[in-house]
Amino acid sequence: MTYGKLYLIPTPLGDGNPADVLPASVFNLLPGLDCFVVEEVRTARRFLSSAGLKGHIGALEFHELNEHTRPDEVEAYLTLFDNGRNVGLLSEAGLPAVADPGALLVALCHRHGIEVIPLVGPSSLMMALMASGLNGQSFAFVGYIPAKTDERRAALKALEKRSAIARQTQILIETPYRNDSLLADMLQTLSGSVRLCMAANLTCEDAFIRTRTIAEWKKKPVTIGKRPCVFLLLA
Repeated sequence: MTYGKLYLIPTPLGDGNPADVLPASVFNLLPGLDCFVVEEVRTARRFLSSAGLKGHIGALEFHELNEHTRPDEVEAYLTLFDNGRNVGLLSEAGLPAVADPGALLVALCHRHGIEVIPLVGPSSLMMALMASGLNGQSFAFVGYIPAKTDERRAALKALEKRSAIARQTQILIETPYRNDSLLADMLQTLSGSVRLCMAANLTCEDAFIRTRTIAEWKKKPVTIGKRPCVFLLLA
């Protein structure tokens, strides 16, 4: 059996013009693909339409891969690559397979010797780290921490301790509607000397990036609201 390739296709972080954040190589590749594995079909259709495929969306094949997809359904996607067919992987925003269920498809491809080709695009994690002024030599992305208050505060203290011992920037994210409750727990739990960066709506016109100590944030509180945000801390 001859398999095609899997292309990891980045998407914009916000609603702006894709050409502002994606290189020409992405736009040049898209017309040659007719099969996409996506986190949500409606979002994928909207992106592809804005990326130059408007009028051709009806001819494309879409398969969803999200938190509801069963392992056996992921395994079945192997047949998409039959007869040398290339497939594109899209996430909701940014780079696919990073804090994203698309990693399951990438793993499947590696198990079966299918070539995986990542394309250049915006990463909210790396952009936030770049702009934070925190340690970019040693850092860890810890993803989501527990949502329950007691567990979350314990996790934050553990991250502060880890950061202090290793002098390592800790990077985390949260579901947007819990941003402000996470921030409240950070201000309540972390030591005043800990530096905290919040980077919200990156690449958008209303992007917000600030690094201050916890003590300084307490004096100048902000509301992030339901904007996609990356949190970085360094003890």
